[in-house]
Amino acid sequence: MNKKYNYKNILKEAMILTLAVGIIAAAVYFFLVPSHTSVSSISGLGIILSNFIPLPLSAITMILNVVLLIIGFLTCGKEFGVKTVYTSIMLPVFLAFFEILFPNFVSFTNSQELDVLCYILVVSVGLSILFNRNASSGGLDIVAKIMNKYLHMELGKAMSLSGMCVALSAALVYDKKTVVLSILGTYFNGIVLDHFIFDHNIKRRVCIITPKEKELREFIIHELHSGATVYKAYGAYNMEKRNEIITIVDKAEYQKLMKFINALDPKAFITVYNVSDMRYQPKI
Repeated sequence: MNKKYNYKNILKEAMILTLAVGIIAAAVYFFLVPSHTSVSSISGLGIILSNFIPLPLSAITMILNVVLLIIGFLTCGKEFGVKTVYTSIMLPVFLAFFEILFPNFVSFTNSQELDVLCYILVVSVGLSILFNRNASSGGLDIVAKIMNKYLHMELGKAMSLSGMCVALSAALVYDKKTVVLSILGTYFNGIVLDHFIFDHNIKRRVCIITPKEKELREFIIHELHSGATVYKAYGAYNMEKRNEIITIVDKAEYQKLMKFINALDPKAFITVYNVSDMRYQPKI
């Protein structure tokens, strides 16, 4: 049963990763390539280096990816490395598939600006899926993941910073308009990527003061199956002692919690904060 369950998990994970890579490949082939820009792309860096290094683009890109994959294995763990190897192989497979189905593809929009915008929106969906599955599509994604792990930098900002270096180096090869679009595209790609990631991972820190503390604690522990922390609080006006219950919940749990509190004690004092990063929540 365990082996069967594991096989199902592996198959499900592979399907999700394959879907995400397919989305990224479509964004690259149908929007990034026609725009001739280098938006957060290791391929863009390869194109620039091919003007100075006597090697074909495929060889330069392969060397860069291999080096980054090795670094990813060493710094981000075996799971991240294995998944990224798989996605790094599947990405060119999808691109080759699109080349066969749509040879000599020019552009959907016939506009460089719209191509960049569409690329940002589509690729961010695929990248957010990969990052949330502890994987990447290779290339600059690995650099962003490393910066996220060791510098605690938001993934979108890390992608923007690493991609900005590529976009700025494009000034050595591309015209001014393409360089500007590459820089703007890289910046907005980071913003959109953060939006997708944080909307998926967002949690809420809920602080409640109510005289019906026991009922609330039991609901959080036994119904929501979550943890809670109780702090001693004093009212500043009359120094009356009260207990403040603090818990961290996801979107679905938050809705259940609010519904319960409204029924239990409509006059309860509640404050809510958005939480984007949570390392550990002890159950006390």
